[in-house]
Amino acid sequence: MAIQAGDKAPDLELKDNHGRTVRLSDFRGEKNVVLLFYPFAFTGVCTGELCALRDNLPKFVNDDTQLLAVSNDSIHTLRVFAEQEGLEYPLLSDFWPHGEVSRAYGVFDEDKGCAVRGTFIVDKEGVVRWTVVNDLPDARDLNEYVKALDTL
Repeated sequence: MAIQAGDKAPDLELKDNHGRTVRLSDFRGEKNVVLLFYPFAFTGVCTGELCALRDNLPKFVNDDTQLLAVSNDSIHTLRVFAEQEGLEYPLLSDFWPHGEVSRAYGVFDEDKGCAVRGTFIVDKEGVVRWTVVNDLPDARDLNEYVKALDTL
């Protein structure tokens, strides 16, 4: 079962596509976080979603908000994916231990070996304020993220 609105967001410590360590707790007291889990780099729906975020980046990366995208790909795969698609926000690798953070958020599909499409908006105090979880083939509506961020 996925983490729900009102729950304390589990902290995470993952490497990004440049090998830097990123912790959710690093943003506590500073920024709201849009934490987006997606199945795999280089797949059609995932690429479309992440490029839509890229095209609307000022709404998701600014003085008040930070976007963190998490998949079960290796950091090397994520680096090439980000370079190819011009993604200038952190792509975090939940590769090893495989899916540990995805499991903590309740969005790991054991049969497929990857995260489903889960999004969690975490406020500056580390509390989940909004969430949506979609099945693998179902893209998310970015306008819903913007509406949820506007309520914080």
